[in-house]
Amino acid sequence: MKPPTSFLYEQDEQGIATITLNRPERLNALTFEVYRELTDLFAALRDERNVRVVIMTGAGKAFCSGGDVHDIIGELFNRDMEGLLEFTRMTCELIQNIRALPKPVIASLNGTTAGAGACIALAADLRIASEDARIAFLFVKVGLAGTDMLASYLLPRVVGLSKATEMLYTGDFVSAAEAERYGLYNRVVPAEQLVSATRDFAERLARGPAFALGKTKEMLNRELHMDLATALESEAQAQAICMQHPDYREAYEAFVAKRAAKFK
Repeated sequence: MKPPTSFLYEQDEQGIATITLNRPERLNALTFEVYRELTDLFAALRDERNVRVVIMTGAGKAFCSGGDVHDIIGELFNRDMEGLLEFTRMTCELIQNIRALPKPVIASLNGTTAGAGACIALAADLRIASEDARIAFLFVKVGLAGTDMLASYLLPRVVGLSKATEMLYTGDFVSAAEAERYGLYNRVVPAEQLVSATRDFAERLARGPAFALGKTKEMLNRELHMDLATALESEAQAQAICMQHPDYREAYEAFVAKRAAKFK
């Protein structure tokens, strides 16, 4: 796997990969290069067998403040419709690759999370946030629609249509406490505990059955579009597949032997 150059990437022996956006002086604003490398990395992680969980975070006081005003937004004024679509489709490809990765992705939100940064956090499976991690889908404040990078698709499903509408219409920042109350953040912890809280959750998932977790994520994605009958049949098939995996027998044998399961 080609190592990225526009952000930090670490992979440890426990199967946890950590992506750290590393432009703290610009609140980790995204550039074209960061977008491209993130997109390619999430695609490559599908085949990285030694990675079981992915953590995304930011250096300094922000998770990600969105697209860089000078490096991206200013340059986009020089593009025609075809060029603009090339960019917006590339940003959507990043979200697609995060959602399609059959491994848990945890967004560890250490501070300001805005615009495209909010969409990346939303695309993660779980969000653990510092008490300082305010978030805003601020597209309308710069004259754009709130429907960016799957925001108008995912946000109503996470916080409900009414609250999602308010957040996308106003573009206002929401405090960590509010975001947790809405269900957008899974957990909020003091800033000094964020790294350890995220790590503890990641280690717990890394010890779990990777195949079953991947299947769970797959079904969560697929069932967004299904009617009741189709969902029931799909779940029956998914569970039958999992019952053929060695992890299912390992869980049973561990229970009988009164020991911790050792999943593949």
